[in-house]
Amino acid sequence: MPTAESTTGALSPRTGWGVLHLFCRLAGHFDAAAVRAAAKTAGEQGLQVVTVALLGHKADIGFVVVGPDLWSLQGFQRAVREAGLLAVGSYVSLTEVSEYAAGVPEAMKQARLYPELPPEGMRAFCFYPMSKRRDAQDNWYSLPFERREELMRGHGAVGRTFRGRVLQLITGSTGLDDWEWGVTLFGVHPDDLKDCVYEMRFDEASARYAEFGPFYTGLVGPLDEVLDRVGPA
Repeated sequence: MPTAESTTGALSPRTGWGVLHLFCRLAGHFDAAAVRAAAKTAGEQGLQVVTVALLGHKADIGFVVVGPDLWSLQGFQRAVREAGLLAVGSYVSLTEVSEYAAGVPEAMKQARLYPELPPEGMRAFCFYPMSKRRDAQDNWYSLPFERREELMRGHGAVGRTFRGRVLQLITGSTGLDDWEWGVTLFGVHPDDLKDCVYEMRFDEASARYAEFGPFYTGLVGPLDEVLDRVGPA
């Protein structure tokens, strides 16, 4: 199992890795070379940095940064800010194995806790946060565990029909950010993402109990390619 290298001052979860999503706009003093240097330093510190050219008005460039030490995640955030990238959206979470997935094979648990990103051949990207509903009529947390587990098994069965087309990275954020989970999807084609989210909203776990936050959509690429596309001409 991967472990964080022991370093003075490191702050790591007992299980899994930290995950930082940053969605940024270019400021007037944008410095592409400094962004490249920040990514290089992050890699040397054991972080994975996924770079996304974003579509729409919400942001220009996105990063999914994953690794064992939260101080290193914060260091990357500071470095790209100093390089002229203004964060207009962010999300903080941890990789996890859901309580409803305790019986999955060990290899699947390790892949969820210590993912290798980005997945090969999947350049379509979207991210959204979500929570389980807690209103008077439909309160997910008032259901018995056995019922919640049954609903999540059905939810997962729908998701598995997209294997090979979509990779789902579900990270936990209860107590860390405004929502309870962050959902990062990588797809072969953009309509794979659309089909996946659409189909999964019909099962009861989503139809009755899920609430969704804002979506960020883009194209995954090597850092140099994304910087060339989003930077000044």
